[in-house]
Amino acid sequence: MSKSSANMTRRTTLLGLGSIPAFAACESIDPSILGGILGHGILSQADAAQGIRAALSNGILSALGIVGREGGFFNDGQIHIPLPSALGDVQSVMNNIGAGGILNQLEAQLNAGAEKAAPVAKDIFFDAISGLSISDAVAVVRGPENAATTYLQNKTTPRLTALFTPIMENALAGTGALRLLDQASNTLRNIPFAPSLGANARTDLIAHGVGYGLGGVFHYVAKEEAAIRRDPAKRTSEILRRVFGGYA
Repeated sequence: MSKSSANMTRRTTLLGLGSIPAFAACESIDPSILGGILGHGILSQADAAQGIRAALSNGILSALGIVGREGGFFNDGQIHIPLPSALGDVQSVMNNIGAGGILNQLEAQLNAGAEKAAPVAKDIFFDAISGLSISDAVAVVRGPENAATTYLQNKTTPRLTALFTPIMENALAGTGALRLLDQASNTLRNIPFAPSLGANARTDLIAHGVGYGLGGVFHYVAKEEAAIRRDPAKRTSEILRRVFGGYA
């Protein structure tokens, strides 16, 4: 085959990839077609999916180890959970009059609740990883250094939020955050012209903790994914070396 014919065949093959149905497909993909990103030699789509799931599993374990320790959220400027905006405004007012202690404690216990809740949700995260499709995994391998984390976050956040909410509620009750919120609400009623926290303050605090809690976990999952893509030493299994070997 002439060089020009070979180039035309290659372009046709590349264009054809976009029209393959989600689960259609050849058994394996020639890595030269994917710019070598799927590793060396012939790497099956199933291998790609297994490698992405392994990378995300490593990321989840690493992230939960970081955020689940004492001060994991509170002392980390990248994922520290502030009070919801309405409570934050009240916190500023109360600090100005020397009565902000309750809300400052509430902020600390909100973070402590997230630190307790995140590790309890480990199985929820792993279940979400198992839903990664083969066809999506190929695109993820070819994507930027946080592609797998972004995919997982986009696909699973609504379901994770629903499952994580009762875990966070229990954790906030356990740390005393919900009790402190009730105390703050009662204190405000006795301060002239002080803002009210509103009837949904508890629900809002729990939802706020869930959003920031999940965000903190995904933040560190993304860091672990990037490390696996960049650093050969982080590829601690054969499947990780096969899938991400092209990044060495």
